[in-house]
Amino acid sequence: MTRLHVVDGTYELYRAHYSKRPSKVAPDGLDVKGTAGVVSSLLSLIAEREEEVTHIAVAFDNPIESFRNELFDGYKTSEGMEEALVAQMDLVEEAVRAIGVVVWSMDEFEADDALATAAKKYGSDVRQVRIMTADKDLGQCVIDTQVVQVDRMRQRVMDADGVRERNGVDPICIPDLLALVGDSADGIPGLRGFGAKSSAALLNCYGSVEAIPDSADAWEVEVRSAPRLAATLAANRDAVALYKDLATLRFDVPLKETFADLEWRGAPERRFEAFAERIGGMTMRPQKLYSPG
Repeated sequence: MTRLHVVDGTYELYRAHYSKRPSKVAPDGLDVKGTAGVVSSLLSLIAEREEEVTHIAVAFDNPIESFRNELFDGYKTSEGMEEALVAQMDLVEEAVRAIGVVVWSMDEFEADDALATAAKKYGSDVRQVRIMTADKDLGQCVIDTQVVQVDRMRQRVMDADGVRERNGVDPICIPDLLALVGDSADGIPGLRGFGAKSSAALLNCYGSVEAIPDSADAWEVEVRSAPRLAATLAANRDAVALYKDLATLRFDVPLKETFADLEWRGAPERRFEAFAERIGGMTMRPQKLYSPG
């Protein structure tokens, strides 16, 4: 059986745009550094012999806002994003399609939801699903060594043991952990006073935020400032339930592709060449080109 690679395209676009790679401007004056970086990164991934890429898809947040913004006003938005990034949101999807890779463009849902759904939907078709992102919230999708998270920048592969080592809790508890400590990248504030160690200790003891007793006298684990933390949790049960809901990825995104549709067969030659010309050329080319397309 083969592997499936699912990539957080929004993360890759940010990473490429703010990287130290040389700037790149298209003939029409558009800053395309991020887009060119994503294409180069994907082609490099496909070319890596150790990764054994055969089936691959990339998910993007386009727009950044999702259904979670309707649940919580403080959730992340596109406000404050650089114009150069916003201007590339459609272009980068076009670029990924131009190299023959399936694109999941999310509007109601988020890219992370697409990756989570893909791991569940196609997991039985492969020996391993590799979720290509460093975002901690994707840790909740990890299952033993069958669904893993890959941080390419740090060359780190996290199976279930790796998630526990990184976060201090089992993969299933990642939404609970983020509900307590917060997630600044997504605009989840968490609860005042709850740090990673105290939260992990409580979750490892009780398994979920809902199961943590309101009174510190009932806690079966020693936690610093327990009475204060217990009082905070007891007074904010509704808020922490909302934060957990925000941090919980959805596994029901309507992905129309079959597993066979995700096979990378090469870049459609005419489409790739037209795109390369549009952005002023590409320094890296696909391993193989096929026509027509």
